[in-house]
Amino acid sequence: MQIRCLAIDDEPLALQQVVAYIKKVPYLELAAQCQSAIEAREYLQNDTVDVIFCDINMPDLNGMDFVKSLAVPPLIVFTTAYSDYAVEGFRVNAVDYLLKPFGLQDFMRAAERVKDRVEGGRLRVEGEYLKGSNMPPSPLHPQPSTMPSSTLFVKTDYRMVKINIPDIRYIEGMSEYLRIHLSSEPKPIITLLSMKKMEERLPENFMRIHRSYIVNLDAVQEVNKNRIILDADTYLPIGDMYRETFQQYLDTKYLGK
Repeated sequence: MQIRCLAIDDEPLALQQVVAYIKKVPYLELAAQCQSAIEAREYLQNDTVDVIFCDINMPDLNGMDFVKSLAVPPLIVFTTAYSDYAVEGFRVNAVDYLLKPFGLQDFMRAAERVKDRVEGGRLRVEGEYLKGSNMPPSPLHPQPSTMPSSTLFVKTDYRMVKINIPDIRYIEGMSEYLRIHLSSEPKPIITLLSMKKMEERLPENFMRIHRSYIVNLDAVQEVNKNRIILDADTYLPIGDMYRETFQQYLDTKYLGK
């Protein structure tokens, strides 16, 4: 599998470095290199890529605004000399954020994250890269219903916090907010997010058991009537709408006559 890459940087030496690194990674294929976001936008009107390695501070149209102008962007790795954009980079779902000057090892780390996204099926729904574009779909872009990954980033208290998905015990919905309960932390992480969006980002070992609860099935210790027991102090109700689906899961795990 080859992952098509577009490199964008207004500094020729920086662009040359990214291009050289791309060529060193066997599963990356350089589709094009551009010295401005405007040039890149013109390229994307006629062709597709799977990932963009994009500088941020560029004249006329900076990299952040360029990415935001894409109706359905490919995977994004930002390359910049300024750390101020890190949080904003995560807001546009950037895969990684390489702070200049970076070496081949840092680039390989970002490339591996891109590969994980492609192989894990976490690319966005295929469609137009640019508003009004009629480009054909890329074969590397599956539907986002299969979006498993080992980590998530959520915003809490004006910070972007990394969460290891296996560390999540259960998620509690509170109106427009979620309380994410972790095994490694005594206090839950509170974030402004919908239950539906969180469901879409979690792997198959997580299940919605109630209007207000998603549970990590690996954390379930006991099922007692209409409730799930995680430990001596944590009991979660099973809602009527979700009981049949949960029972089907139990049937696949049950050993008995």
